[in-house]
Amino acid sequence: MTPDEFRRLGHRIIDWIGDYRETIESRPVAPPTSPGEVRKALPASPPELGESLDGMLHDLDQLIAPNLVHWQHPRFFGYFPGNASLESVLGDFLSSGLGVVGLSWQAAPALAEVEEVVTDWVRQAIGLSGAWQGVIHDTASTATLVALLCARERSSGFGLARGGMQAEPHPLVVYASAQSHSSVDKAALLAGFGRENVHLVPCDESHAMLPDALDAAMRADRDAGRVPCAVVATTGTTATTAFDPIDSIVTVARTHGAWVHVDGAMAGSAMILPECRPLWEGVERADSVVLNPHKWLGVVFDASLFYVRDGEHLVRVMGTNPSYLQSAVDGEVRNLRDWGIPLGRRFRALKLWALLRGQGLEALRSRLRRDLDNAQWLARQVEATPGWRVVVPVRLQTVCVRHEPPGMEADALDAHARALCDAINRSGVAYLTAASVNGEWIARVSIGAEMTEREHVATLWEAMRAEAAKP
Repeated sequence: MTPDEFRRLGHRIIDWIGDYRETIESRPVAPPTSPGEVRKALPASPPELGESLDGMLHDLDQLIAPNLVHWQHPRFFGYFPGNASLESVLGDFLSSGLGVVGLSWQAAPALAEVEEVVTDWVRQAIGLSGAWQGVIHDTASTATLVALLCARERSSGFGLARGGMQAEPHPLVVYASAQSHSSVDKAALLAGFGRENVHLVPCDESHAMLPDALDAAMRADRDAGRVPCAVVATTGTTATTAFDPIDSIVTVARTHGAWVHVDGAMAGSAMILPECRPLWEGVERADSVVLNPHKWLGVVFDASLFYVRDGEHLVRVMGTNPSYLQSAVDGEVRNLRDWGIPLGRRFRALKLWALLRGQGLEALRSRLRRDLDNAQWLARQVEATPGWRVVVPVRLQTVCVRHEPPGMEADALDAHARALCDAINRSGVAYLTAASVNGEWIARVSIGAEMTEREHVATLWEAMRAEAAKP
């Protein structure tokens, strides 16, 4: 492709995206697609000869877009906000267009230093002190894995330089609550702890980890010859946005010499609001923190920020120094390959840089406060309506709702809740996800799409009541 052809098609693609965003509200939020439907419409074999990419835009209109769940839709209330602000989209385009690879500082000096700057901007925005240093990963799953690797090496005295986990005389244990994200369990298994050494700590009625139960579990493990290694505390659990008491958890963990990692993947963005920071009180005493600006904040997926208080420890665990990447300035710069798993990295910082420069913190705070207000409004409507219940207190932007028709048995109520979500999704009016909370299936309404206003939340509530009223 020549630069002129790139310009021609690039302008069409930009126009297509602009039209898509401008008209997205007129689309059904989710498609009635059947499994395998898209695959069957595509050629089974790759093309032998190249063709004009104009045909790709036709397929985008006719095949791709109609078979997507539209996460940027103002009536998307599923999973978590996965916003892709247009400023960030442009930053992502620039990253792809530049095509640089950050193998080292020398390979892409601006890539490394812009990443240092924007991670520090966000550090300041969420109220962490200058003791913290950040790096961009793809997702919180990777950041949690890196955190557990750091914890493992601190507890084992850098066993990776000897026989690794296989040579450890005592099993190392990771602690989390049953409300923690599934990536915690996966990271612990990948880091070699083994499922038997992932211990779940009981929660209170608000689904927050009980520090006394954590202390008891750690003491029991020590008595049994095991070593408390790491605690993953959650700031905003997936199902209900519950907040573990970080300050108390850190106090317990320090007594036992365990690393504390704070998973703030979705809710961490709320900490740009000073009024939300008491929800993670004690975070300054933790060892590592992750938050995902590619969720509520608005950065194009994927961009997960991982912060540590001991950068030297992280580099000692993750560092690599092949001869072909060594340079004369290595002692003066940060080589980001030593701050995570991949050797190379995209210029992810550009999309975060573009968002922060284009919108500024004031606009971001205003949008998040709008979403918090809309969640409280919906909760009030639900509580005021007979036969409906808000299952847990609304802490941020997620409202957990259950419809309970009189006389319906528990099993039937669970099926009813899941069917309600499915019917809403199939209608195309809105998109919800169901979850099990306290042994009951409920509808999760996750408010936070960039375009979502009160009217869209009201439309969802009307659709939920109409669907529930059907015989």
